[in-house]
Amino acid sequence: MNNISIFGKGNMGKALAERFTQAGNQVSFVGRDEQATLGDMVIFAVPFASIDDIIAKYANQLADKIVIDITNPVDFATMDGLVVPADSSAAAMIAEKLPKTAVIKAFNTNFAASLLTSKVADKAQTTVLLAGDCEQSKTAVSEALNGSGLIVKDAGSLKRARELEALGFLQITLAVREQIGWTGGFALFE
Repeated sequence: MNNISIFGKGNMGKALAERFTQAGNQVSFVGRDEQATLGDMVIFAVPFASIDDIIAKYANQLADKIVIDITNPVDFATMDGLVVPADSSAAAMIAEKLPKTAVIKAFNTNFAASLLTSKVADKAQTTVLLAGDCEQSKTAVSEALNGSGLIVKDAGSLKRARELEALGFLQITLAVREQIGWTGGFALFE
């Protein structure tokens, strides 16, 4: 059993709490105005613009933890691009600021509805893609989801976060333009 702390009590934070709890983990939320003791895994389920404040407040506690970054650094003002350099990713930027932390990119290609039901558009089982440089940490996240109803696939090193963020952006753009529903998204078939 893992002790998991989630920053963010929105739809994604709640959906992730349910999946990790179903898999037998202990989950707690960290509020904006509190100073909490963090679990061994920490999930950033907040807008990308909020990350720097969290890091400033919790940098020491985040050392030697697994941080799961679910952010999609979309320019929501224009919906026409990402707010990170083209050769980088939000996850890579977080990793630079937390050099003693294992940063894993995950869940950014999933909508909350598909996490809650474990199905994409009620058709395919929800697949979570992980990217990170620490194999042991990716395995720990995957094992923490055993029994959650989700499929977990290793997408490779943290460099793959760039592609995951582009895929997440595309999916959000399609949903905003009503080309797919918020219960839909991309699915993997074997």
